[in-house]
Amino acid sequence: MTHTSSSLPIARRFQPASRADVPGSTTAHTPTVEVVIPVYNEERALPGCIRTLHARLRDQLPYPWRITVADNASVDRTLAVARELSEELPGVGVHHLERKGRGLALRTVWARSDADIVVYMDVDLSTGLDGLLPLIAPLASGHSDLAIGSRLATGARTVRGPRRELISRCYNALIRLTHGAHFSDAQCGFKAARTDVLRPLLAKAEDDAWFFDTELLLLAEHNGLRIHEVPVDWVEDVDTRVDVVGTAVDDLKGLWRMARLKASGAARVPVPRRPGPAAEHPDAVLAPDAARSQLAWQIGCFVLIGIASTAGQALLYWLLRGWWQPAAANFVSLLVLTLLNTEANRRLTFRYAAEGVGAGRAHLGAGALFVVGYIFTSAAVLLFREAVPDASAAAETLVLAASSVLVTALRFLVLRLAVFRRRAS
Repeated sequence: MTHTSSSLPIARRFQPASRADVPGSTTAHTPTVEVVIPVYNEERALPGCIRTLHARLRDQLPYPWRITVADNASVDRTLAVARELSEELPGVGVHHLERKGRGLALRTVWARSDADIVVYMDVDLSTGLDGLLPLIAPLASGHSDLAIGSRLATGARTVRGPRRELISRCYNALIRLTHGAHFSDAQCGFKAARTDVLRPLLAKAEDDAWFFDTELLLLAEHNGLRIHEVPVDWVEDVDTRVDVVGTAVDDLKGLWRMARLKASGAARVPVPRRPGPAAEHPDAVLAPDAARSQLAWQIGCFVLIGIASTAGQALLYWLLRGWWQPAAANFVSLLVLTLLNTEANRRLTFRYAAEGVGAGRAHLGAGALFVVGYIFTSAAVLLFREAVPDASAAAETLVLAASSVLVTALRFLVLRLAVFRRRAS
């Protein structure tokens, strides 16, 4: 992916730390911090943001710091205002990009940073700056690899409309359901990361816009990095220019792309590993939190695939029932959806285990489950027809769907504990 950018006055030197006394700040190496503010046509909001942030860093941050304004091809006076601020305030610099995209701006500036810790926040300062030091401290101490502000964590205080609240909660719930994520808020514009672990993730990240945050966090968690959450105070900016609907569509596409990336194994990147048993023995038994994350992912994917398969089988059965007897219609519909279901689960639900289990073994195990499922669902339909001889095809379909739910639960247990036992346990 290519783009053009130019560096205007950049604060190459870090400003000295304040005299704030923070535990752990007097180590042999004091980490340096770069705060990046991506902007697009923000000539009015930028001066107040930079001056407020500059004063807070100057007075309270116990680490050497600098501020970089990342201008995303603004067409108003944003770039000129940023240059004026860089001349007025020590430690403020500008990086200009000739193409739009918040993700592009962050990826570009972060990748070139020589700071130990990089931070990102929105120009509207919707997130209270009281959370800045708690965001940076776990990274400076080495405890965590990334840190995010969360509007949904316990203790957070937010002010926003019901529409944005509903969309945010649904989106983050979808991330947890489909990817087994532990973090609670992927989209809050308040994040930090250690540059040594961030660079491999940036090389893999592709999104140039608003999905960049989620992509980065999913890659980090997938590769075993530790993410720290800080409950924040957050007030919605009523002048926001985010296209909520368009962003939501792009986010759904991004989640699907990330699922395929994980399933193919391409989401693995060579990040620095923490010392300990997991780093020394990659095949060691998963820690409890990792095991829970894997199980949550498996259940979430299996449920979604199961719902789609059950609906697909019921629809196919209903179509075939017009020409064939119940047993034949059930056999064909169950066979077709079993093949599709097995392949989807092999590529998504049990993607880790599938690295050591071939497609033949997966489909052979699913074939045995197919026989059991066919006998069980056929028996359920036949018994129902004997009990209610005048039942309609729609009623039969409901019975078939109910019995398929039980078969689906059995399939999950057998696939997880037997077919994909090698690495899923």
